[in-house]
Order: sequence, then C-alpha cells, then structure tokens
Amino acid sequence: MLVRERSEQLEHRILCGGAAFADEAVRDREEPRCDYRTEYQRDRDRALHCKAFRRLKHKTQVFLSPEGDHYRTRLTHTLEVSQIARTIARALRYNEDLTEAISLAHDLGHTPFGHAGERALNDLMEGGFRHYEQSVRVVERLEKDGRGLNLTAAVRDGILHHTRGEQAATMEGRIVRLADRVAYINHDFDDAVRAGVFDERLVPDSIRRVLGGRRSERIDRLVTSIVENSGEDIAMDPDAARAFDELHEFMFEHLYRNPVAKSEETKVDGLIKRLFEYFFHHPDRLPAEYHRIWTEEGASRAAGDYIAGMTDNYALEIYETLFIPRGWALSGVDHR
Repeated sequence: MLVRERSEQLEHRILCGGAAFADEAVRDREEPRCDYRTEYQRDRDRALHCKAFRRLKHKTQVFLSPEGDHYRTRLTHTLEVSQIARTIARALRYNEDLTEAISLAHDLGHTPFGHAGERALNDLMEGGFRHYEQSVRVVERLEKDGRGLNLTAAVRDGILHHTRGEQAATMEGRIVRLADRVAYINHDFDDAVRAGVFDERLVPDSIRRVLGGRRSERIDRLVTSIVENSGEDIAMDPDAARAFDELHEFMFEHLYRNPVAKSEETKVDGLIKRLFEYFFHHPDRLPAEYHRIWTEEGASRAAGDYIAGMTDNYALEIYETLFIPRGWALSGVDHR
C-alpha cells in the first residue's frame, strides 16, 4: 500500500462524517496522484512554495512599513491564521491538511499597503477589485507563468469565501473564515498597543470579563468556544460571539479608523492611481509575463494584476523610478 493510500484510509477512520476527504478531491486538470502526499497536502505545499507566498513577507498587514521587527506582515498573519485554523480542525476532526492549504493561500492576492491598496484598486478597475477573488486568480491564472497551481476545487472555494459573501462549501473553509477573523483582530490589537496607538486598558470590561485581558487568553477563549459550540456549522457561544463583535467594533473605532494610525494611508491612493494609470496607458512597459494578460484580457486587468502582486517596497521603488527625478552627470567629468 502506498503511503498516500494509507493516509487516505486513516482520514476515513479518524475524521468526522462532515469532513472533506482527500481521496475525493478534484482538480480542473487531472494529474497523476503522488505516492506519498494526499491531494490536500500537495495543495498546501504548492501554496507554500509559490512566488506569491514569498512576497507576503513584504506586504502590509495593518501598519505601513512600521519601524521594528515585531510587527505583523501579511505573511505572519497567514501563518497565525493557519495555526488557529489547524487547531480547530484537529479538535473537531475535520481535515487539517485542507484547512492548512486554504489558510496558506487565502491572502495570496492581497495588494501592497494592505486594505488601503485594495480600496485604491477597487476604485480604479472595471468591475472592482477584491483580494479574495484576486487570490483565486493568482492560483488559477498568474502563478507558474500562467499555468496556475491547479489546486483542488475545495481549496479554491475556501479561498474565495474566506472573508465575506456566501460561506465556503466545506466545513474546513468555514473554519478558516472564522480563524482569519480571530487572528487579525487579536494580532492587530497587539500591534496597536506596541505602537502606542491606544492603551489596552481602554478595552471595555464587558470584553475583558468574557475574553480575558491578554491576547493569548482571548485567542484561547475564542478557540475553545468554537470547538465546544460547533455542530452543523462553525460557531461560538453567544457570550463569546457578542464580546468578539464588541472587540471588533472597538478595533474599528480605535485602530482601523484612527487618523493617527492610518495617516500614511492617505498617500497610498495617489501612489496606486499613478502606477495604474501609467501601466494602463503603457502596457508594453509591463514585465513580459503580463503581456499575455494584456493581450487576452486588456490593459486594465494586466496593470491591476501587476500592481496587486507588488510588495510595499517594490511599489515604492517602481513609483520612484517612474515619477521621481534623479540627478544626472556626465560620467568621469567634474564641472566644478
């Protein structure tokens, strides 16, 4: 018996009846199955090794280019989502490999400069721009020179539905959706306190009494609530859900809409707009890999794909190259 086949049999013995089983996974393009890894394990590895995943380490989570080594990036956010989602999936006996694959790929299409970059592209592109749709586009259309990663349908569905709209078709995808929210609310809170945006003592007692005062306590309380209260759907107990929603509103008031914390974001809109307009009107100056998109789907789509894939630093570098004058002198000639 192959190692993969043994793993597939083990899934049927230990996972609950509502889990997604790897031997039932489907891809748009059929491939020979691996001797050692299940289909969802292969998807996890493909997400982990792709170029878009590596770029996440230089993409904003909540603070633009913060000074300090301990602030989250889009990559560390992704890893924290994966850890929380896997813990829940394991406890509830859902497919941990599928959960991990969705978690690692869910933000591959996120823009530079966090949600400020997303809002800017949404205003510019025909039909709008949503990072969860772009993440699916990355794995289907952009990675591997246009061939895509050929991920399973369950992983792509989980990516598409990880943040809003309809729920994912699998329970594993629904776990990731809630784990994403648990992760970003708590680590953004942690970063905001570290940055001095607000004092954690401002948190209302109604939240502290239910969820605790420290990040680790809050995450533990929320994960425990999810594990103990999930049945036909993934859910928390009413008290935890109410306190979590209250914490979410607290974060919007004190961080996500905070004019001090978000002061630099006002510059993002102009930067993204100028880059987009330049490449929209000069698509021939896009990197060669985007010429196929330009030819088949138009300059707007190609420019949007290119900009969405940029890291924060690369976007600034391209902007400087295109729009900031540089000093010039004849080589080897001193005119003083």
